[in-house]
Amino acid sequence: MITGIKHIIFDLGGVLLNLDQQLTIQAFADLGIADIRERYAQFEQATLFDSLETGAITAADFIGSLRSAAGDQCSDEQIVAAWNKLILDFPLRRLQILQQLQLHYDLVLLSNTNEIHEPFFNNVLQQAHGIPNIGVFFDKVYYSHRMGLRKPDTRIYARVLEDCGFKPEETLFIDDNEHNIRAAESLGIRVIWLKQGMTIEDDIFLQLAD
Repeated sequence: MITGIKHIIFDLGGVLLNLDQQLTIQAFADLGIADIRERYAQFEQATLFDSLETGAITAADFIGSLRSAAGDQCSDEQIVAAWNKLILDFPLRRLQILQQLQLHYDLVLLSNTNEIHEPFFNNVLQQAHGIPNIGVFFDKVYYSHRMGLRKPDTRIYARVLEDCGFKPEETLFIDDNEHNIRAAESLGIRVIWLKQGMTIEDDIFLQLAD
C-alpha cells in the first residue's frame, strides 16, 4: 500500500466486478447489429452509450435506438439481456478485502455505469453472496448516470473529493482504465492502474486476501 493514504476510491467493473465486453458485443451482433464494435468501445464510447452513462438519455431511449439498429427484429428484453451479458461475477475474495479495508480506510465507489446495469449487478451480488447492494461495502457510492458526468472527466473526481472532504494527496484511486487513472492523477490523487491481468487480490492486497 501507499503510505499516507486515508481514503480509497474504487472503480467497479474490471476491479471488483468481473466483466467480459466481448460477450455483449457478440450478443448484439447475434441480434443483427453488425456494426456494434464501431458503436461501442471501452475507451471511446459513441454518443449513445456515453449518453446512457451520464443519464442524458433514459433506458427506454437507449433500448429503442438499439432495437431500431437491429431492424426492430428483437424485443426490449433481448436488448437488455444483450447489454447485461458483459457482467459476470464478484469474486468472494474481493468482497472480503473490502470488509477488511473498511476497518482502516474511508471507502468510496466511483463507477461509469447506467440505470440498466445497476440493478443487474446488484442482483448478481445478491444471488451469489446474499448481499443486496454493493454499496454496503462503501461509505459513499457515486455512479456516472446519477452524477451527469463520467470518468475521465476531471470534474467527477473533483466533485467526489469535495463531497467527501478528501485531500487528493491522502486519497488512493484504483481503476483498470489508463485514461481514468491519468485524469485522477492530474488532480493530485494517488493512483494504482490495475493493468490487464492484474487483480486487487493478487497484485495489491495480497496479504489481506490470504
